Amino acid sequence: MFRPRVIPILLLKNKGLVKSVKFKDYRYIGDPMNAVKIFNDKRADELVFLDITASKEKRLIPLDFVERVGDEANMPFAVGGGIRSIEDIRQVLNAGAEKAVINSYALENPKFIRKASDTFGSSTIVVSIDVRNFFLSKEQTYIYGGQKATGSDPVIFATLMEEMGAGEIIVNSIDKDGTMDGYDISLIARISEAVTIPVVACGGAGTFQHLKEAVQLAHASAVAAASLFVYQGPLKAVLINYPSQEYLSNLFLL
Repeated sequence: MFRPRVIPILLLKNKGLVKSVKFKDYRYIGDPMNAVKIFNDKRADELVFLDITASKEKRLIPLDFVERVGDEANMPFAVGGGIRSIEDIRQVLNAGAEKAVINSYALENPKFIRKASDTFGSSTIVVSIDVRNFFLSKEQTYIYGGQKATGSDPVIFATLMEEMGAGEIIVNSIDKDGTMDGYDISLIARISEAVTIPVVACGGAGTFQHLKEAVQLAHASAVAAASLFVYQGPLKAVLINYPSQEYLSNLFLL
């Protein structure tokens, strides 16, 4: 029976854990290492850490932080933030990460993904695509934490990233981010149909049913969320949580 990966995505700002709504209104959540310990206990499938200001500040996600996660985490984890060179990737992998997540630089220099996948293997290279759709304008890919529009069609860009050797794509809807009202099923489905590599749905999950919908309706290979795993109840009290393995197996039982 196919049971997709269920992945908490944790956003870092000044080494603190934060949560956003539509890539703004960032709220401090707490110590990311405390979250790692809880996800260890809950037996999470995988973790993704994204330093949301690294690219804009022209720096790499702090390697001492990656090393701390590597020492603590029992599950595979990926990191992103400011990766712009082969040496950057080598450093985050040597610090303990299993995968490198590349966002802004993948669009600025698509051929870098080919070089990275040739050097480290495609299974190590993840491209994250942030997408926004303004009223009466076309859907397009954004970079630098959703601050800069590129004019690039996300489906075409996803196919290019597969051609360049990316092993996985994270598709994140800026419009859905933090709303907890469900994924952008149409966007995820179109990208899933256009590529053969795994597609990770992200942005908007508010219930476990939303995870199931992304897999069954949009054919996502894996599902990721942030708010779903850090908030509890209608008032959004901070409570790090993750469903049991048994619950997830039953959830995706077709």
